[in-house]
Amino acid sequence: MTALKKFGLNFGRNFDLKAHLKNVGSSLATVADDIAQGLFEITHNSFALLGLAVVFMVITLTARSDLREGAELKLMTWLQQRQEAVIGFTEPTFTEPTAVERATASNPKDLPVQQAAVAYWLSKKYSVAPEPLSVLVAEAFEIGQKAKLDPTLILAIMAIESGFNPFAQSQVGAQGLMQVMTKVHNDKYENFGGKLAAFDPVTNVRVGVKVLQECIARAGSIEGGLKYYVGAANLEDDGGYAGKVMAERARLLAVVGGKRPPTSRFFGSPTPARIVPVVMPAESTPLESAGKTPEKVAFLDQR
Repeated sequence: MTALKKFGLNFGRNFDLKAHLKNVGSSLATVADDIAQGLFEITHNSFALLGLAVVFMVITLTARSDLREGAELKLMTWLQQRQEAVIGFTEPTFTEPTAVERATASNPKDLPVQQAAVAYWLSKKYSVAPEPLSVLVAEAFEIGQKAKLDPTLILAIMAIESGFNPFAQSQVGAQGLMQVMTKVHNDKYENFGGKLAAFDPVTNVRVGVKVLQECIARAGSIEGGLKYYVGAANLEDDGGYAGKVMAERARLLAVVGGKRPPTSRFFGSPTPARIVPVVMPAESTPLESAGKTPEKVAFLDQR
């Protein structure tokens, strides 16, 4: 009898424990389900809010171009900083999508037939890429028309002066394609932002043409103007400079006309940057009026 009572008591306790554990498990499951449901609702609502925010942002950026450009700039800056932090430098192709806009180059095939022929001929003779030459040829033809100067004369001066090296500098400070004395003609660069514009090919050509105009106007002829341009107006001999320019001009005129360029004793390899400054000599000096020999204004090379 006592044994039966103990068995019944133990059975009851075990039953109560199982029931209790079952209730606890059920409660935990309910709690977990409630938590999961809450998280789902929160996440769902968050994504909905995020979606609304994105839609609102897109609408705002579409309507406000200034905000869009500012956001793009901030995003690009952040991406650049991230890239630099990861690889230690910024790849040019990533940060310089507009680099091609700064390049002084164009496709020769886009030029008129005559100008394209000149660009290819100069490219072959002076070992310069035709793309940057195309810009210079087009500029020479355009500014030549405005200044009433033969564009082949402008190109011939570039060829003899610098061999189409936009960064050329002589021993006396003549700079750029047309070897203009930047210090002497500093005022002509003011409208282009200052004297450093001398190394911008197009600017140097424009300033050089302006100087050439003044020289020809003073001398009254192209050959005389070239003597002024080279800084040899006060000298008997310009070192053959005018002859070289005119010979190159004749070859370019032949190319423009679709003919074979003539040969001459001046034809040869491209000439390096000369040491002759582009100066505007005085019309007369007291020494000249007194019959004395004036001092040389430049050292002429004897090519």
